[in-house]
Amino acid sequence: MEGAFDILVAGAGPAGLAAAALSARSGAKTICLTGPDTDVDPRTVAIMQPGLRLLQALELWPGDLQGHSSPLKKLRLVDDTGGILAAPELTFDARETNEDAFGWNVPLKALCPALRARCEALGVVFVSDSATGLELRGNFAAVSCADGEDVSARVVFAADGRASVLRKAAGIAAQEWAYDQAAIVTHFAHSADHRGISSEYHTPSGPFTTVPLPGRRSSLVWMERPARAAEIAALSGVELAREIQIASHGELGLITDAAACHVFPMRGLTAETFAKSRVFLIGEAAHVVPPIGAQGLNMSLRDAALAAELAGDALQWGDDPGDDKLLARYDRARRADVVPRQTVIDLMNRSLLSNLLPMELGRALGIGIAGHVPFIRSRVMRQGLAPETGLPRLMRA
Repeated sequence: MEGAFDILVAGAGPAGLAAAALSARSGAKTICLTGPDTDVDPRTVAIMQPGLRLLQALELWPGDLQGHSSPLKKLRLVDDTGGILAAPELTFDARETNEDAFGWNVPLKALCPALRARCEALGVVFVSDSATGLELRGNFAAVSCADGEDVSARVVFAADGRASVLRKAAGIAAQEWAYDQAAIVTHFAHSADHRGISSEYHTPSGPFTTVPLPGRRSSLVWMERPARAAEIAALSGVELAREIQIASHGELGLITDAAACHVFPMRGLTAETFAKSRVFLIGEAAHVVPPIGAQGLNMSLRDAALAAELAGDALQWGDDPGDDKLLARYDRARRADVVPRQTVIDLMNRSLLSNLLPMELGRALGIGIAGHVPFIRSRVMRQGLAPETGLPRLMRA
């Protein structure tokens, strides 16, 4: 298949599938290496308004996906550290941004199949194989696969995760680190109405975040020390519901029907460059952040949209989509979005894990200012949704 494709996407997570669908939508001949079959991901993702516009462009929103999802009308931050200097409770209301909701909480088990179906309708070729290497051949990148075959394309979108083979094959180094935390993921029923409010309780082990689902159900991302996370994951459903009841202070009423937990170790990663050697890094191949403030997948969708936009425009104009100047443009734009967010998330997370008084003071002051200084409050909400500049075209209001 030498030279047969314009764009090769490695990875079939939501960011990779979005990149493949948008590429095919622009007219690019697109192939997607899905990697090995994996279990259905139990997590949900809070997709903010720019990400919903991406789904609208792909004719997936509103639609069946909306029936599986719940709007995020308010975002609430609660200091539950028990420290000397407690930050004030802070609630952001979507109506302050002239929106009915900041975004919607969407289960990955519904999102990924919908994206896959749209890719297939747009003509994306799927291959159940994994990339094992990369070689540049003139104006093409030849990706070697586990089955021994090579697939060539003008450019490669590496959405193959934090251990990205293609990032390493392109010669891109990455800074990686670990947190003394694990994320417990589950969902549960409750007797009180969540009223579209997502609550993020800041504890000494990290955030405990409930996110609305349809009806009287919510999903949960619970950051804990690894040993404690293992203990929680081993609890029975009744015992787990009791622990959630305590951690949520009964604010959602009686907790029942807690699903089995999945536990994910918490790590961070930043690639030294987000594009090189005809490779665009997308999603966790480029950046990994803790699940705070619903930033992870939303940044990844912006990666996908911008990569597809730049490569698609170049192909339509008869230019080289793998030109070094275009790769540098992608790197600059995405780094300007990702790095400041990653820095803020890292500082927030470390401030919770630290028992140092200056860290507590800084967090309390920062949250207090964000909540009570009107200009800063408005800016925090806008920046939480998307960067003010450099947003891909189809994600703009």
